[in-house]
Amino acid sequence: MKFNLDPQRCLKFVVEPIISDLVRLDFTKMNGAGNDFILVDNRDGKVCLSPPQIVRLCNRQRGVGADGLLILIPCESGSADWAWAFYNSDGSTAEMCGNGARCFARYIQKLTGVRDVTSFETGAGVIRAAFAEESVTVSLTPPSGLRLSEAVSTSSGVLAVHSVNTGVPHAVVFVPDVNRALVDLLGRELRSHSHFSPRGTNVNFVEVKEPSFIRVRTYERGVETETLACGTGVTAAALIASRVHAFPSPVKVLVQSGEVLEVTFELRGSQFCDVRLSGPADFTFSGVLEI
Repeated sequence: MKFNLDPQRCLKFVVEPIISDLVRLDFTKMNGAGNDFILVDNRDGKVCLSPPQIVRLCNRQRGVGADGLLILIPCESGSADWAWAFYNSDGSTAEMCGNGARCFARYIQKLTGVRDVTSFETGAGVIRAAFAEESVTVSLTPPSGLRLSEAVSTSSGVLAVHSVNTGVPHAVVFVPDVNRALVDLLGRELRSHSHFSPRGTNVNFVEVKEPSFIRVRTYERGVETETLACGTGVTAAALIASRVHAFPSPVKVLVQSGEVLEVTFELRGSQFCDVRLSGPADFTFSGVLEI
């Protein structure tokens, strides 16, 4: 295995094949506030990956390592500029990912040269993105299924759990100190709790730091552990905090990576409208694999 290092900001490497008759895969590694992704250009339709291959690519010991895989494809419906195929690190598909959406938008920008805005179709609907240097703002699809203060029995007792779908389902639990939250243990329990059957949910532990400023730690469904950030989780936590604590827009959110994301929204009656998520989307490295 040989590495060809490039001193530029985007580290590039090539892994020379040891086994013949393998398929060449060009990829880019990106992260959004610590939530990391493998991105692949499949506009020509030549890339076909199986779930086991996706799992191996996302494995941090035996592959590139990532929380998920994003594949750029043409938008056949004509409702957006592009479309994506999105896979969690366990090989399952997911409708939406906020941090992934920002990375995907910058990836489109790099490949196509678009300057100001772009759009792409996801399983949750069409996402529109606007660029401001290295920061990206994505307009999310309208949230649904808001439920507040439901009593859920757990091994830690009965908890007041809030939930909302911000493209994918999220549960929110407010805690006095997020550093002491049982994110792995209780997160895993709530993720598969019968209250959220049959598909389960993502789980966010939220500490209020000050008005319109919260800290969030997230146990992600499909990754099956805590991640450094979750864009749809950040959004869910911010929207629920605005209802439970009467916080106005925007709400700033400190995630486990140390980055701060911003969620803006309008509240019309009891409905959230024009929900947007802003934050970084960084290139980490690019490379070529034989799979």
